Amino acid sequence: MIRPRTDADLNACVKALADVQAADRYPVDWPDDPRGWLTPNDLAAAWVAVADGAVTGHVGLARTGPEPAQSLGIPLGGAVTRLFVTPPARRGGLAARLLDEVRVAAGGPLALEVSDEATAAIAFYERHGWRRFASTRARWLNSAGEPALLHHYLSR
Repeated sequence: MIRPRTDADLNACVKALADVQAADRYPVDWPDDPRGWLTPNDLAAAWVAVADGAVTGHVGLARTGPEPAQSLGIPLGGAVTRLFVTPPARRGGLAARLLDEVRVAAGGPLALEVSDEATAAIAFYERHGWRRFASTRARWLNSAGEPALLHHYLSR
């Protein structure tokens, strides 16, 4: 079941995020305040997937897209942020259903950014029709200790 996230879900979201971080190193660096990381300042809405009382997935809709989209003047309905699915809940289409929730709520094209180290996520987005329009360097470091390379995508 996918439903809007509430404040009461945040502890369960942090637990799910810890499972994802252990498996995939997402986020690359564990945040000092994971509840705050899940609720960035530009968050318009967020949804959770729940199965058997546990959060198995999460996605957020940010009000603004990444800088490359803004500088190119690409009109957006917002940006996908904080998308993750716990390892046991993968391969059943849950990430695609979470993205559908964001797409409907946004009412327009979406942007997202993903580290070049997240090869499974990149393959997923490209399989689902997202197209890369730019790449930039992040302010945070990748696993090699260098500024991460971020790929910027637009929804279809």
